[in-house]
Amino acid sequence: MLRRLSVVVLILFACHTSARRHETPPAHRIVSLLPSFTELLFAIGAGDRIVGRTQWCDYPQAALEIPSVGDGMPPNIEAVMARRPDLVVLYNAGPNVTAAKQLERAGIQTVLIDLNRLENLGPAARTLGRLTGRQEQAESLAIVLDSLAGRPPPPSTTSLAFIVWDNPPIVIGHGSYLDQLATLAGGANVFHDLGAASATVSIETIVARNPDVILVLSDSSAPPAYSGRREWRAIRAVREQHFIMLRADLFGRPSPSAPAAVAALRRALEARAN
Repeated sequence: MLRRLSVVVLILFACHTSARRHETPPAHRIVSLLPSFTELLFAIGAGDRIVGRTQWCDYPQAALEIPSVGDGMPPNIEAVMARRPDLVVLYNAGPNVTAAKQLERAGIQTVLIDLNRLENLGPAARTLGRLTGRQEQAESLAIVLDSLAGRPPPPSTTSLAFIVWDNPPIVIGHGSYLDQLATLAGGANVFHDLGAASATVSIETIVARNPDVILVLSDSSAPPAYSGRREWRAIRAVREQHFIMLRADLFGRPSPSAPAAVAALRRALEARAN
């Protein structure tokens, strides 16, 4: 019996040792192929390990010093491999799945991460923390982001619409993190009933839904160009110039800046209501 127990202990020890031997070491040369991933990596203290980014990864400021590998979706495989990464982080979408397989065949570790809504931020932070050995920092950030995603929204005080394109008109629906930010800030998206992240609608539909405010992603304080066109002036909020301009670096993607985005939008909505 004692001999059998000794054999079991030796087997367990061997398995444990083998698992440790094959454990993937923390990544030190990372190509980040989504601005949200780049922000998360900086937020958990792994920004100095990023050796390649997309041209859209423009925050924080230090990200601009990292060489760009292009558009990022689908990625330029040659440009990515030229950075000699030991980890490539990709958004989980069709073209990127194919690219990830190509990179894996070349011996480069890849990870595909879903990041569409606020509740995806915490899990994404934890995944990146595990891959970089920054679990403690990632967990602290994830707890804050999970708390935001699960926060009960305040009573809505202002109806609004996000207009992200004008020809044809494209609005934000329930499937987008922007809808969540608006709800948490005390706004009511008049297109919340649309399940998709975005949808094409007519100007007549926007007129019928009659939002109090139009939200526009723009770093400019000037009203959007379409606000001067006759067909758009049929919308009361456009005619009365009820626009709130949202900074792209704060609102342009789900990111660790989400709590600050909610606070900024809430202040803007309260100022508009008063």
